[in-house]
Amino acid sequence: MEVGTMTAQTQHADAISTNVTPERTARFWPGIPLLVLAVALALAAVAAFYEASQHKGAALGLTWAGAILVLAAIFLLRGLTPVAPGRAHVVQLFGKYRGTIREPGLQWVNPFAARLPVSTRIRNLESKLVKVNDADGNPIEIAAVVVWQVHDTAYATYSVDDYASFVAIQAETAVRHIASSYPYDSRGADAPSLRDNADEVTGRLAAEVTDRVRPAGVHVIETRLTRLSYAPEIAQAMLRQQQASAVVAARQRIVEGAVGMVRLALRRLDEEGVVELDEERKAAMVSNLLVVLCSEQATQQVVNTGSLYQ
Repeated sequence: MEVGTMTAQTQHADAISTNVTPERTARFWPGIPLLVLAVALALAAVAAFYEASQHKGAALGLTWAGAILVLAAIFLLRGLTPVAPGRAHVVQLFGKYRGTIREPGLQWVNPFAARLPVSTRIRNLESKLVKVNDADGNPIEIAAVVVWQVHDTAYATYSVDDYASFVAIQAETAVRHIASSYPYDSRGADAPSLRDNADEVTGRLAAEVTDRVRPAGVHVIETRLTRLSYAPEIAQAMLRQQQASAVVAARQRIVEGAVGMVRLALRRLDEEGVVELDEERKAAMVSNLLVVLCSEQATQQVVNTGSLYQ
């Protein structure tokens, strides 16, 4: 059932993602030479306007030349796009996706294209502390941290409205689902639990978060639980239950050790012929030894100076 659910989620995510073109590299040119050219055109325009003011006869032609040079310089300057490390720019021309620029430095693209910045740095997302019922119906508090990074800028820009908010909501949803799929404590059973099988739980959580955020072009690097505890309203009761289980387990170990010591004492007495005891005396000896060995407090020694049968 769980495999079918995960497969359905993956197919649903793939179906959503098919409406968007995957990321590709946009056409761009080095920006430094074009910046130098734009500055040169601007200086030429200033010179043309100056000459137009000095030569009245050719003022109209020089003015038009200066205006054209200014427009050319503005055209070149508008296409300049500084790309910082850890950031990418999605190029969109007339509503169509034209590619992504990831090369850091000053780049030049079509001045009429919109350039949408997208952070490609690694991010930490710590989910809110949520209260949810585990598989046994007990309310628990759980939180997780998700380390993620934008892998496909086209999906991140066009598949979802706000990819950061989308990741946060999907991570919280996955944490709630995983918490409700396992009991908090196995209580000695072989079934996996949130507390005793942290690696399995975090592995499944990472897989589910990855499937949920795939439509946003996000890659999940790591997922870990940061908080796991019973809800305050049942914490005391569960603590007493854990203490009782620990006491029972300890007493069981004590009884097992005491029985072994009594068996060893009887066998050594019989092998070395120290004393011969009938079944009734053996039962009394076993009873006394078990009381001494299993008692929580120090026992009071009584020396029998008479016969064993008195």
